Amino acid sequence: MKIILLSIALTFVSLFTFACPACEKQQPKLLQGITHGGGPGSNWDYVIISIAVIIVLFTLFFSVKWLVRPGEQSQSHIKRLILNNE
Repeated sequence: MKIILLSIALTFVSLFTFACPACEKQQPKLLQGITHGGGPGSNWDYVIISIAVIIVLFTLFFSVKWLVRPGEQSQSHIKRLILNNE
């Protein structure tokens, strides 16, 4: 029941997050209907956001990869101190 209520609430919230018609006219073609407020000030804004997205995706990829398969096989690894401590 909680999942259903949460899904309904998130659906209604997402309906109000799209840009209003006045903001939509200020945005460039790429961002129309997605964001509120004025558009990017220059092309450097796109470069900065692109670099930030690449960093986040890189970090997410390796975080999931190393959580799923950590790969530490050495018997002298520090985790063995905790796991083998009796």
